[in-house]
Order: sequence, then structure tokens, then C-alpha cells
Amino acid sequence: MSSHTYRHYPYRRPAELDGRGGRRPVVIAGAGLAGPTLALALALRGVPSVILDEDDTVSVGSRSICQARHSLEVWDRFGVARRMVDKGITWEQGEVYLGDRPIYHFNLAPEPGHKFPAFVNLQQYYVEEYLFERCLADDLIDLRFRHRLVGVQAGADGVTVEVETPDGRYALDAEWLVACDGVRSTVRHLLDLPFPGEVFHDQFLIADIRLASELPKERRFWFYPPFHPTNSVLLHRQADNVLRVDFQLGRDADPEEEKKPENVDRRLRQMFGPDTRWEHEWTSVYTFTCRMMERFVQGRVIFAGDAAHVVSPFGARGGNAAIADVDNLAWKLARVLSGASPAALLDTYCSERRAAARENILNSTRSTDFITPKFPAARAFRDAALSLAREFPFARALINSGRLSVPTAQSGSPLDTPDGDADWRSGPAPGLAMLDAPVANRGGGFLIDHVGPEFTLISFAGRVADLPELPAGVTGLMVAREGSAPAGWTVLHERDGLVRQRYDGRAGTAYLIRPDRYVAARWRKPAGSEVASALRRATGNG
Repeated sequence: MSSHTYRHYPYRRPAELDGRGGRRPVVIAGAGLAGPTLALALALRGVPSVILDEDDTVSVGSRSICQARHSLEVWDRFGVARRMVDKGITWEQGEVYLGDRPIYHFNLAPEPGHKFPAFVNLQQYYVEEYLFERCLADDLIDLRFRHRLVGVQAGADGVTVEVETPDGRYALDAEWLVACDGVRSTVRHLLDLPFPGEVFHDQFLIADIRLASELPKERRFWFYPPFHPTNSVLLHRQADNVLRVDFQLGRDADPEEEKKPENVDRRLRQMFGPDTRWEHEWTSVYTFTCRMMERFVQGRVIFAGDAAHVVSPFGARGGNAAIADVDNLAWKLARVLSGASPAALLDTYCSERRAAARENILNSTRSTDFITPKFPAARAFRDAALSLAREFPFARALINSGRLSVPTAQSGSPLDTPDGDADWRSGPAPGLAMLDAPVANRGGGFLIDHVGPEFTLISFAGRVADLPELPAGVTGLMVAREGSAPAGWTVLHERDGLVRQRYDGRAGTAYLIRPDRYVAARWRKPAGSEVASALRRATGNG
């Protein structure tokens, strides 16, 4: 059915089967979105890794299609994000309908001046292909296809995994094992770890079709449309003229019947009319759960992405949360491996990303409860909000067709230095993601282009003499309209004043940015000793 040509990657006999190889710093189970992203983020910091993938191709079907800005910013460090944007469908607008009439319109990116759009719709198989190509070109990454993890023995100082290949089984020793192997995680099952949560019994049909007709780029969500009057429908456009249509089916639908082409076509004809023509790409019927592990770090085994937590698909929080997980993990794991930080730093990966998972599950569950109300009173509330939304703004705020993914807050992290008594009118507080803005420097048109893979201090000091002393390992960015800066510092020339505006950048203001581009601390006029203290705290050494 699919028009996409799936490349099959070659199996290579591992050195371990011939008595060679040795202990590896990191072994990664799973090559979906999270595993290759983690390997690339580690390689950026000089850490080699092995990725074990039991298959020899990318994910079949479009699957996770909404790639959010914060994921694109992560992938940009590896040189693949622009390719994703160019291939995918950029969208920032959305419409919600009641019946066949729009009730309100929303804009996900009302502010200009960001390197990447709010969302790009791109099929997961393309994202994985681009990540695979980048991994295969990196000497620090050993991406192994048709290597199935079948056993795990975790000790106090390392992990041994047993791997099955076409040539037989072998053992692979590692300092750390990271499970990025999805909602049915083999690693989690082998270690017999619980995965508590809530099961949602409503069923949804995904119909990916190739449609030659010109369609708007915006996301569309219908409640009670005339072509599917008892439930809801979601529409997203993808690359290659592929259109995703999600039909809410209800609890009692027969999934095997619903997936039959003639039944899918019947629903699509009701939606698009008898004269429209399409080709089937991929069809799936799904139910979903919201689950989360009690701890994401289990000794020398670490869980990320769907292996650690899973949410309903409303809001594009699954794949994007997985990318945020490994972006948080990579710099911490690299520091622990190098001895620059104690292993206890990894406990903050668990606490920060569990807090993020709770936030995602809360938002996802609220979306699900609105889209699939469980009780007559809940349905009555939803229908009342929908009926009022066209005329009354307060009712629009009550409508929840999937609150879309944004970087989660990590407020209260032990790595953050709390604000002092300074007056902050705006700007990201400690625990929030940094904000992008345009700059006028040659070689980089945006702030994120100048924030590297380690700690960065952004300073709005008016004079070089007012710059705080930089601790070792921290890069300095001095925001100024002109001039030069001392060693260790780069001058960022402002464009449109948005950097200063978004950071409330009064003279002397400074922000310490973590490697995952979260704010660790901010001050009005810091001394070098204050920056050094915040750095120790942010690296688990304080």
C-alpha cells in the first residue's frame, strides 16, 4: 500500500562473536527516535555508543508525525533539522469545527523571530532515515541492525546484555545501558519492572492516504462533523501529498473490520465526496494508555521515551517528549562518564523528566477526557462549551482538542539556582527552556546557533569591564550592538532588539544556560563567584 520505499540496512557480524570488542561506555537498546538522537548527542561530547536494533529498517507507517520546534532545535545540532523542515509540511495554524462550521482559529507561533517553526509534519520513517544516515557517518556510533537484545544482567558497576544475531548470540559489556526500546520495552520486561497507569478504551482509526487535491496546511479538528456525526475527526497534512485522517470509532468498534479498505474508503467518501480519488498509504486502529515508571534510573540501566512513559497521542507529546528525555540525559551521562560530575547527577534526569512526564500525562489525559468524555455530565459540559465557543472567547479556552507540545517546565530542580530579589518583568526563569531570537552575526542568524553543547553564559553587560569571570568549561555570549569581547566570549550583535526584549536584558543581566538549553540561573549583575557557584550546583557538584 505504501508508496514509500523502505531501505533495508545491512547486518554486520559483531566483533564480540570473534572474541573481540571490549567494554563499551554506553549501549542503547532501540533505534526509533530516541536511541539515535541520544547516540548523536553523546558523540557530540566525545562519548562512543552502540545501538542495538532488532530490525533492519525504519518504522513502518507514518506514526509520530508532528515534530515540534524544541525537537528540531535538538536535531539542528547534528545537521539534520533543516532537511526535516525542507521535506515536511510547516504549520502553525489550526482550526476547530463544530459540525461543518469553524468555531475558532488558533496560531501556535504568534511571535516572530525563531529559527524553526512551531511544528513540522513529517512522517517518522523520514525522521529515522535522516538520523540513521547521520549515525552511520559518525565513527563514535556503532549502529547494529538485526541485533536483538534477549538478556540483561545489571551489576553495581556495569551491565551485560545478551544479544541474538543471525550468526549466533554474544555478550556485550557496558558501563551504562539506556533503554529506548518503546512502550513494549524488552529491557523493562526482562528486569520485571512495573509500568503503572491508566488504560483508555476508545478506539481510533488512522487512515494515511495520498491525495492529489490541494489542501490547507493547518491542523483541522471536527467535533460531530456531518461525515462522522457521532464522534470526532482530526486531519493533518504530511510530506509527499500524504494526508492523515483520524476517525474516533468508540469502544465497541471491531478493529479488524474497520481496517478493511472498503470500510476505510466508505468513511473517506463521506468526508471528501464521491469524486475524490486517493491511494492508501497506511492504516491502523489504536487504543492507548498513559503510563509511567516509578523510576527512570534503575542502577546502571536508564529508561527514556516510551520505555519510561507513554501518553495518548493528542498533543504530539510522545515523540517530542522522548527527544527532550535524551537531550536532558546526554550531557549528564557524558559528565558522569568523564568523572566531571558524580553519578548522583543522573538522579536529576529521573526527577526532571518524571516531572515532565507527569505534566505531559496531565495535559494528555485532559485532552482525552474532552475528546472522549466518559460520563453524561462530561459530555454535556463539552457540548455546551462547543456551542458557545464561536461567540464567546471564555468558552474557547475550555475546548481541548489536544494541547500541543511545548518544552515542559522543570521548576524546582535541585540543579537550578533560584532567583534572588531582582525585579524580573519577563525572561525565562530557572527551570524553563531558553528562548530563541534573531541575531545579526555572520555565520548564524539566531541565538540558538551560538549556544553550544556545554554550559553557556549570556550576558547583557554594557561594557567589557562589567563582564563576570567565566568558570572553566563555560562559553560566554555578550549581547551588544557592536564591539569586541575578551577571550572565551563571543559578541552577539542584536537584530530587532528581540534578544534583549525576551530576556529582560537590562544592563548587567546574565543567564546561565544548561547544555539542554534550559536556564540554570539568572542575575542582574552577577559576580564571577556567583556564576561559579551556580555552575557547581547545575553540574551536581554543589
